[in-house]
Amino acid sequence: MAERSSDVREVKLWDPLLRGFHWLLAFFVIAAWLLGNYGPTRMTLHFWCGYAVTFLLAFRLIWGFVGPPPARFSHFLRGPGAVRGYMNHMFLREPSYWPGHNPLGALSVIAMLAALVAQVLSGMMTESENFIDAGPLVGYVSSATAKAAKNYHDLGANLLLLLVLMHIGVILFYRFWKRENLVGPMVHGRKQVRERS
Repeated sequence: MAERSSDVREVKLWDPLLRGFHWLLAFFVIAAWLLGNYGPTRMTLHFWCGYAVTFLLAFRLIWGFVGPPPARFSHFLRGPGAVRGYMNHMFLREPSYWPGHNPLGALSVIAMLAALVAQVLSGMMTESENFIDAGPLVGYVSSATAKAAKNYHDLGANLLLLLVLMHIGVILFYRFWKRENLVGPMVHGRKQVRERS
C-alpha cells in the first residue's frame, strides 16, 4: 500500500563518524583484497590495510554501544519475527522508508562485521609461504594454527568478496526495484523515513 506523503519525512539519520567509518572500511577492505590477490609479493601494504580495518572494526564495536541511537546495535537488531515480517513486504515495488537498517539489512551488517573480524584475526595469525610476511600473532600460535589461519584467510577473502557483491546487489535492488536510494543517506546522512507509532 502506498504511503501518504504526510507519513514520510526526511530525518538526519547517519552521523558523520558512522558515514566516515563506512566509506573508509569499504576503501581499506577493497584495497586489502586487491593487494592480497594482485598486489606485490611483499604484503606490507596489505598488512597496513588490515591494521586500518582492525582499527575501524574496533571503532564500530564501540560506536555500536555509545554512538547516536541509529548507530547502536540495539536500534537495528530485531528478532526472527521482525525479519519475517519485513521479508513479507520486501518485494513490493515501493520504498520501505525504514528508519535505519531494516531487520534483514541488520543481519547483513552483523554478517559483514563478523566475517571481517574473523578475516582480521586469521590474517594476524597467518604466515606466508615466503616466511618473510607474517602476521603479528604468528609467534603466539602453533604452526598448525597458523596453517589453519592461512587456509581460512584465503577462504575468507572469497567470502568477503561474495558479501560485498551481495551488498552492492541489494543496493541496486533497492535503487531500481524499490526506488529507494540507500547510497545518498550514507553520503549526506539524511533519509526519508516513515512515521511509526
